[in-house]
Amino acid sequence: MTKMQFLSFEGPEGAGKTTVIQAIQPFLAELTGQEVLLTREPGGSQVAEGIRSILQTKTTPAMDGWTEALLLAASRREHLVQTIQPALAAGKVVLSDRYLDSSLAYQGGGRGLGMDKVRALNEFAIQGRMPDLTIYLDLPVEIGLQRIFENRQDKIDRLDEEALSFHQQVRRTYLELVDEQPQRIKLVDANQDLDRVIAQVQEILQTHWR
Repeated sequence: MTKMQFLSFEGPEGAGKTTVIQAIQPFLAELTGQEVLLTREPGGSQVAEGIRSILQTKTTPAMDGWTEALLLAASRREHLVQTIQPALAAGKVVLSDRYLDSSLAYQGGGRGLGMDKVRALNEFAIQGRMPDLTIYLDLPVEIGLQRIFENRQDKIDRLDEEALSFHQQVRRTYLELVDEQPQRIKLVDANQDLDRVIAQVQEILQTHWR
């Protein structure tokens, strides 16, 4: 059995990450026989949740891209130190809704800051601690945004309202990461019935825990 304790889920807006993760949590607990901690980024600890609130606030003028990247890195550091590492040390499986790949896609790609620069910035935060496995839920941008604006009117944030070109670049960057790191990042087509998406994720997890 492969020992994989730290998993992350990634995807563009509207891909259904949160729904899939909530469905996967009990499955993963049964599969591994371990307690599964469900957490999220930005957030996952008291300080990190405070930074999340800042990041979600719409401002005029808009937040500088590097300020955004720095805040996310700080939030990630707190999340890692206060939540992820203690859970792993206690023998739990950690299931995180987003991690470093989100910064690479959204700030490195979408904001145009560059993946290499954003990755270097975050090395100070994570000190090499990447997920053992990442599930990337892929979805055409137009479909994802339509889902959000039809079903999540009360939860639309400033990233949701970015230009279509921004979201398209985010997705392109994610797909670059999938090609770059196929051993860690597994792509699942999120443009299908939810039950099928969940089933495919379960198949991937079963393969890695055999």
